[in-house]
Amino acid sequence: MSTISAKPQPESGLKERFFRYFQHEVTALQEQMARLEDTALIGGERADAVDHCLAGIARLSKEVNDASSYIPAYDQRTYSEAIKALTDKLQDTRSNFAPKPRFAFKTTHKNPSAISLNDAAELASAQRRHIPGYHSNPVSSNESSLATTPQSLVTPPNETSSNASEPHQNNLDSISESPTSTRRPGAGSPADMLLNPHTAAVRKPSFASSTSVTISSHNSLHIILPSSAAHATSSGSLTNLRHCVVDMSIPTVSGQPFASLTIKGVKESLLICGAVNGAAHITGLEGSVLVISSRQVRMHECRECVVYLRCNSRPIIEDCSGIRFAPLPEVYELALSELQENNQWDQVDDFKWLKATHSPNWSILPPEDSVANEVWRDIVPGPSWSLEDILRATRVTKA
Repeated sequence: MSTISAKPQPESGLKERFFRYFQHEVTALQEQMARLEDTALIGGERADAVDHCLAGIARLSKEVNDASSYIPAYDQRTYSEAIKALTDKLQDTRSNFAPKPRFAFKTTHKNPSAISLNDAAELASAQRRHIPGYHSNPVSSNESSLATTPQSLVTPPNETSSNASEPHQNNLDSISESPTSTRRPGAGSPADMLLNPHTAAVRKPSFASSTSVTISSHNSLHIILPSSAAHATSSGSLTNLRHCVVDMSIPTVSGQPFASLTIKGVKESLLICGAVNGAAHITGLEGSVLVISSRQVRMHECRECVVYLRCNSRPIIEDCSGIRFAPLPEVYELALSELQENNQWDQVDDFKWLKATHSPNWSILPPEDSVANEVWRDIVPGPSWSLEDILRATRVTKA
């Protein structure tokens, strides 16, 4: 009895596949560098973004070395030159937004008998401690300071500054975890209505004055972006979400598609992302359902997810497992009809599987397992359905 074994992939096929992978990685790194200057300094976000670029360049360099067994020497030199150009570009980008050095006078000859301001302050402090030979009247610490505060700006004793009692103003450009989510809300409180997954409460931020959408650090929340967020589609970011429903499709239909989208650290959630005109980078998505129309999709370290997809290029997965792909639901296809050319939703490249056989890390979702179009049209928008109802209906959680 004869057996049929899978033939090894031709060397030319491996070279072509690596070339596509390398091109995609270079494009993604260039896009990340272009966004560095607009990344906030607060909380070390820009430093993290720079580190991410450095790690990406280092990983790409290692992968070129690993592929040296089937890449000709000439191509290896070309790839190495491209990596060096990326490193130089990152260095130039960092120097562009680095703070400029302050102007300072340079002293070429220092007078040995000169006394510095710090020495003068120390001397004055020692004199106030009644060192022998120094006599002064006792004064308060406020009166004895070298740089006193103008009297008109000093808060009188037993009174507090008016600014201290003013509530902190929330930033409408993002939705981040509210202080109430860190404590146990009382029964019937607004926080209880917001965080209780069995209520039908839906949060609809406007983002009317923002240019981007950032939703971060939420648990058991239903968020719908209204049409007033149509001007906030320069970029989108969904991070650190668990057991949530996020619908961002309305602004991209009534306004412009997102220029780019980043999804990171999302678990057990339903994400309806609308249209993305550029690249969608998805990292650490687990046990979730993703609905998206994008020109480019890249998934990294994702597990057990269903992706309803329209994509104008070949989707890419890397270090993923249990990813099932399905075409975009009809209700969203109709709304995003202008992006329907060249759909390659099922032409997936797994860059961690270079064998001739089909990658075990992804598959096509059988039609009988797909969510019915009536669910997308009638249940998902809410608000008469609870968060739990929507997650069960879209098969994020089991009934």
